[in-house]
Amino acid sequence: MFKDRVLFIDGEALIIDKPAGLPVDRPRDRSESLEDLLDQLTFGFQRLPLPVHRLDRDTSGCLLLARNPKAMKRFGQAFEAGQVTKRYVAILDGVPEAESGEIDLPLGKVSTIEEGWRMTHDPKGKSARTRWKRMEVQDGRALVAFYPETGRTHQIRVHALEGIGIPIVGDPVYGRGGPALMLHAQSITVPRLGKPDVHGDAPLPARFHHIGFGRPNG
Repeated sequence: MFKDRVLFIDGEALIIDKPAGLPVDRPRDRSESLEDLLDQLTFGFQRLPLPVHRLDRDTSGCLLLARNPKAMKRFGQAFEAGQVTKRYVAILDGVPEAESGEIDLPLGKVSTIEEGWRMTHDPKGKSARTRWKRMEVQDGRALVAFYPETGRTHQIRVHALEGIGIPIVGDPVYGRGGPALMLHAQSITVPRLGKPDVHGDAPLPARFHHIGFGRPNG
């Protein structure tokens, strides 16, 4: 399943292009998750690699895994220190008036019996910052690049809706829903002292091309 999805590999790190629809952790419904498939990602090592961060089930793209405990600790520290550079792309269900901007909206969790839980702007919540840039416009929708400076749950999805004012196409929680969530983790870079950066670029998925955005080879 993953042999064509490896974007980076060495003795410390592995970056895969996670498919949309595959949760990283085992969900309550017991459906298949990356956690169940880690034995396919050993590539000669006995130890299973472990995810350093998380992507939502329906978000595709770059996922970093550590191949040993020391690497896991160092990569975790790099995330905590804000040293990791990430780029996401999303199709918004509308076109932002501005070409770019910065969103600084702290996030907190709210929950109701009727709608379940979701994240929303909360002045007393955890700090959440995202830079963004409009890339393409087609048929009343926009392809937008997001550069999160923090890593909160649902950060980009909430910042699209509450920061820009336009939800991501296909978002079942913060938008109108649909066949697929149009959010993709396109690249990740983790600096290492004395070694080349850990870096991966995940190609734009077919679901983006199918509604008129991007180029299969560009």
